[in-house]
Amino acid sequence: MPDLLSPRLPRLSRRSLLSVLSVLSLALAVAAPLPAAAATVAAEPARGTVIAIGGALKADNTAVWQRVVAAAGGPGSRIAVFATAAANPQRAAEQIVEVLAKHGAVAELIPVAPKLADVDIKASLSDPALIQKVQGATGVYFSGGSQEYIVDTLQPGGEPTEMLKAIWSVYRRGGVVAGSSAGAAIMSRTMFRDAPDGIAVLQGRMREGREWDRGLGFIESEVFVDQHFLKRGRIGRILPLMQARGLKLGLGVEEDSAVVMRGPEVEVIGARGALLVDLREARSNEALGAFNLRNVRLSYLDHGDRHDLATGISTPSSQKLAGPQVNPRAADFKPRFQAEPFFIDMLADNVIVRAMTLLIDSPHAELRGLAFRGRASPQDPQPDLGFEFRLYKAADSLAWSGGDDYTLLGLRLDVQPVKITRPFYSPITATP
Repeated sequence: MPDLLSPRLPRLSRRSLLSVLSVLSLALAVAAPLPAAAATVAAEPARGTVIAIGGALKADNTAVWQRVVAAAGGPGSRIAVFATAAANPQRAAEQIVEVLAKHGAVAELIPVAPKLADVDIKASLSDPALIQKVQGATGVYFSGGSQEYIVDTLQPGGEPTEMLKAIWSVYRRGGVVAGSSAGAAIMSRTMFRDAPDGIAVLQGRMREGREWDRGLGFIESEVFVDQHFLKRGRIGRILPLMQARGLKLGLGVEEDSAVVMRGPEVEVIGARGALLVDLREARSNEALGAFNLRNVRLSYLDHGDRHDLATGISTPSSQKLAGPQVNPRAADFKPRFQAEPFFIDMLADNVIVRAMTLLIDSPHAELRGLAFRGRASPQDPQPDLGFEFRLYKAADSLAWSGGDDYTLLGLRLDVQPVKITRPFYSPITATP
């Protein structure tokens, strides 16, 4: 099967032109229901720009690096680089500074990192000269690594240090705060601290200070951000945490991609995209005794797409709007895919968006898959607990296709606990 999400240039057609002309009339179909907190989001004061990068950012990803520099003020802008999360801060910072310099910025390492050799980190956190450098910047960039290093260093015990206050001053003056991987995780008020095991999170392992923690909160609306999202199948961990913390909107950002957020406006840039997870109309049944959700609204926003948090409207890129619309309810709908696969591992690399793509452009009403631990261990308290994922179409499910490249809006997801029988299968033996 070809990669369903590899970037392709769309072909123009008469149908494409009609799609462009009808985009205004489609706004209500594309829009999600207005969130209860929309007025709060819209009322927040205009501040800076957040650029949350999903990790594994390539040095030649011009779209993302240029946007960071542009948001900081363009060529000549000063960007403070924090490699606080990195295992080798000096090397990580040097690489970031070099790429930012190629795009016209004046970038400099701020030596505040637990793994930075021969540096008194406590002294650096309160050094007036370093704080002045940060305050004089128009942008801040956080490297990848371990996000707990960032919050433990800059916000120990939940209290902001003077260095963190200086970073906030950059943001409040209209500057940019950007970060990749760990640097993206700290952007929202709640973050995953150390939770690589998605099955364990689905099964209920979510301890404050262990699996999750307080982020730095530059995304001030109640939007949760997760990173390395599609590559590492993190749909299994974002849903339980959002439900437990009462978070209604989540953005799962893919590698080598970014979401740019300024006020309520969200734009997706880079190589791939981000999954928009909407729990505003989701419901669960506590009587089941394990994690479950019904009516989760999922949308995949590809590079160039936009979303308005205040109105709930997603707008595909101009290239997508010039291409064919995929409307399963249209009289002339001609599905591209006929297969009705069952996904044995819904948490595998890119499976959730591939399943959404196969469903929206098919004659089928739903597709199903499983998430479970392949091999039980003595340390696993619930070895037979798995989860069924049911994706299905709704009245507002739509897509736009640019070749093999899709924008997917308004699909629904139910997640139900199931008991896994072991052995899951057994070999057929020859008859004597």
